Amino acid sequence: MTSPISAVRRSMRLVVTLAVALVVAGCASSSRPKPQPLEPLTPKIGGSVAWSQRIEGVKFPLEVAVTKGVFTVAGDDGTVLALDAQTGREIWRGNAGAKLSAGVGSDGRYAAVVTRDGELVVFDQGTVKWRKPLGTRVATAPLVAGERVFVLGVDRMVQAFDEVDGRKLWSLQRPGDPLTLAQSGVLAPFKNTLIVGQGPRMAGVDPLRGSVRWEVAVGSPRGANEIERLADLVGPAARVGDLICARSFQASVGCVDAERGAVVWTKNVGGIEAVAADDRYVYGADASDRITAWKTQTGEMAWTSDKLQYRGLSAPLSIGKTVVFGDSDGTVHWLARDTGAAQLRLPTDGSAVVAKPVASGSTMLVVTRNGGLFAFRP
Repeated sequence: MTSPISAVRRSMRLVVTLAVALVVAGCASSSRPKPQPLEPLTPKIGGSVAWSQRIEGVKFPLEVAVTKGVFTVAGDDGTVLALDAQTGREIWRGNAGAKLSAGVGSDGRYAAVVTRDGELVVFDQGTVKWRKPLGTRVATAPLVAGERVFVLGVDRMVQAFDEVDGRKLWSLQRPGDPLTLAQSGVLAPFKNTLIVGQGPRMAGVDPLRGSVRWEVAVGSPRGANEIERLADLVGPAARVGDLICARSFQASVGCVDAERGAVVWTKNVGGIEAVAADDRYVYGADASDRITAWKTQTGEMAWTSDKLQYRGLSAPLSIGKTVVFGDSDGTVHWLARDTGAAQLRLPTDGSAVVAKPVASGSTMLVVTRNGGLFAFRP
């Protein structure tokens, strides 16, 4: 049984977490210098909008699920929508019945989101299959894999549920700092291991029992106060073979060999958004939106670019021979992955790109703050 004192402390932690998120966001917006006008660009590659759709605006940390040629997205009002990646055709639509704080995870049949009231809602092809109160606030999209639904709370608790009936299978609570980050964290599958962000550390967890197999530090908290020392891993993580690469909030970028449970490299660099990776490079923007590419295997810097500084860049996507960023004006930027040179620039609806772009085959989907869904194709 939870004591009243423990309950109060937990509530205070969540309140402080929300306050920290607002302070960080406020500082980022108020102190950010005005971006320089974009340089004129003659497109080096072709590309256009293949189709577009619209959902309710997105004011929570959305992750778009991509499975078997289907994009599954969600909006603030609880709507969850599955779309054919090739045509944009609606496959199914459901509603969680409440505003959302996190989503979407999907294995192609079941999809999962979390409401602001802390309720996990699982859909079976658009029909609500079951609901489960979590007892914690969630900002990370649930992971649906291996006939289980995994949830990571902002208090770093991991819970596992049976995909079909919602039966709770296990929970893992690790000792943590009094402050945690109300931003999407790391929760990803790797072979028969569940990869979880636990503050600045990455852990490999047994998905059947909830026991920790290994744990390594990606970031090293530093700063004069608890807010400055926040260094939680930011998701989604990027996988290249056995490497899982991620950013430690405002502290570092690094890659971990998830087969061995060992750090391959880390680099001290600020930044608050997730990274992307491919077989050659890991890409990320720092707090000023200066973009850097590091060699995937060694962490050696390959190139850097300040052409998009202070534009409020999203997490990137590596696709083909380009790396793609969205910005706070809804513009989508394609850069050459080997040099960072601008290749193509296309608008959306004028509101910020809020989710990491995702791809299914040659179709790339971008989601904006106002709920615009824009599918681009070369």
